[in-house]
Amino acid sequence: MFNFDAHIVERIVEAIMKKVCFVLAWLAFLPFVAMAAPQDDEFVPTTLEELKTAVAEVRAEHDVPAVGIALVGPDGPVWIDAIGKADLERDVDGDADTMFRIGSTSKMFVALAVLRLVEQGRLSLDDRVAELAPEIAFRNRWAATDPVRVVHLLEHTTGWDDLHLPEYAHSDPTPATLREGLDFHPHSRVSRWKPGSRMAYCNAGPPVAAYIVEKLTGQDFEDYVWEQFFEPLGMETMTYRLSEAYTEHGATLYANGNQPQDYWHIIMRPSGSINASPRDMARFLRFFLDRGRAGGRPLVSETSLQRMERAESTAGARAGLETGYGLHNYSSRHEHWVYREHGGGVNGGLTNFAYLPEAGAGHAIMINSDNGAALREITRLVRAWQTRELTRPTVQGERELTAKDRELAGYYQPINPRQAMGYFIERIAGVQKIGIEDGRLVREPVLDGEPTVYVPVDENRFRHMETGRIALVRAEDPLAGSVIHAGTVVLKPVSGLRVFTQFAVVALWAALLVSSILFFPVWGVRRLRGRIAPGGATRVRVWPLLAAVSVVAFVGLVRLGFEDPFARLGAPTPVSVGILLMTLAFALFTLLGLHCAWNARNVPMNRVAYWHSTVATLLNFVVASYLLLNGVIGLMTWA
Repeated sequence: MFNFDAHIVERIVEAIMKKVCFVLAWLAFLPFVAMAAPQDDEFVPTTLEELKTAVAEVRAEHDVPAVGIALVGPDGPVWIDAIGKADLERDVDGDADTMFRIGSTSKMFVALAVLRLVEQGRLSLDDRVAELAPEIAFRNRWAATDPVRVVHLLEHTTGWDDLHLPEYAHSDPTPATLREGLDFHPHSRVSRWKPGSRMAYCNAGPPVAAYIVEKLTGQDFEDYVWEQFFEPLGMETMTYRLSEAYTEHGATLYANGNQPQDYWHIIMRPSGSINASPRDMARFLRFFLDRGRAGGRPLVSETSLQRMERAESTAGARAGLETGYGLHNYSSRHEHWVYREHGGGVNGGLTNFAYLPEAGAGHAIMINSDNGAALREITRLVRAWQTRELTRPTVQGERELTAKDRELAGYYQPINPRQAMGYFIERIAGVQKIGIEDGRLVREPVLDGEPTVYVPVDENRFRHMETGRIALVRAEDPLAGSVIHAGTVVLKPVSGLRVFTQFAVVALWAALLVSSILFFPVWGVRRLRGRIAPGGATRVRVWPLLAAVSVVAFVGLVRLGFEDPFARLGAPTPVSVGILLMTLAFALFTLLGLHCAWNARNVPMNRVAYWHSTVATLLNFVVASYLLLNGVIGLMTWA
């Protein structure tokens, strides 16, 4: 813990980021379940029986109660079932009709509903949201030149912050209407950059699009989706609300070490509320593989599905990017192949829904657990099995790197955070480096991570070395200037000096924070024995100690809060108020430390102790100023 190298810093940063930045990865309709690329020594099932055995072993190894599986191939269903326990307390086995909560995969139906209205000429993706739904509150200071359009709601390019914690914490079994949900806490719907320039995942956009569908059709959104999609597809048990079918056949969800979770009545239902069985999800997979047809008739055209699978509204997409987030449908890589998909997660449940159009194959994997590692490994096994006999795509368009290409080498920071609150960490921890190796571009996180290799197509576009898709482009951002779009991330150049200065400050601050606490027993005993004088010699040591204790208390409270974030952080509680007080205490103790260090500069005392405390206080001031500018000092998680 005292060797403050990059790996230690990374772990510290990651721990804080996971707890503080409200990304709510597994709680808030997780959009991007990271797919680890298989290594040479990873097992690849060659038969369906091997795959079934391997999935069962992963389930047991990770103590996942149940896994719902829907595998579909060119000739139809391959494996539709649920293995394990749908309910541990009642000892209920899972089966093909066990209903799981699919989280953000629900968003795909919002895009499909909008596309159906577009085909009917009742709506356009370019329509202005302010004209379609002026009663829905949102702010966009560039509205005159860059209005929020329907396409931005579906491609997450509004620039809005993601939902705030009170919206996630809201769970009314009544339940609220869609309009009531949108009116409840509209503060997150503020464009942070020009709409249509950068993508940032936002659960507030889909319900606004769904509300527009309600206005145009005169039907509740859920009823419209049932009539236009669920019923024609034969999804007889799928529902957005707690239903009799879910009460009888729904899987109990488990989080935090298989603790059963209450049913979450999601306020923004279109963003992540659907309950579905493996049998239902197999039909949904078939719909995409049959290119929008069900029962021999098209529900949407193939052209609409192709548009759904393509991003168009970002500067990166306009520059030729072929990967990223389309209309609630995004790309993910497995080795040399690019799946179309949407993942999802609620508290205690995770889903990966994906299909490979060129292979006519797809899968839906659902677990009633918050174990992301288990979902990733099961997904890897399924994809390895599905692609085992496919011909590797050929990467076209490679050319020699030019001097202009080599100018891309350097450091970059992300500028499209999902949530503004988390950016104070992401700005530092998310720094990436682009280098040149063997005549190719290599992009990788500075704080460790898998490198991605690109080959040049032209001076602005670069193909992924494995998939052959254009996955990195130069683009011009209207606010940030020259940037790079790589998948869904937008990167702005930053100097190496700044990067490593930030890392050095974080590392030194952490070291002094820890040492301020560890040195207390030493000087505390000396103070009790009268070997340290009262007054300035004592106070100069006390304030950095109290500042350090406030940081430790803050981290402890955040960890405690995230064991049950909705109950403990979504409203004023001892935990959430304690977090607020600890941030204020850190700032107060830092200011008192500065005042005391200045006044004690001529006080007779051990000069090493004086400078240790003074430097610690100065770094506390730097960090406190940074946190104040980023809204962390005085943090109210329920606001």
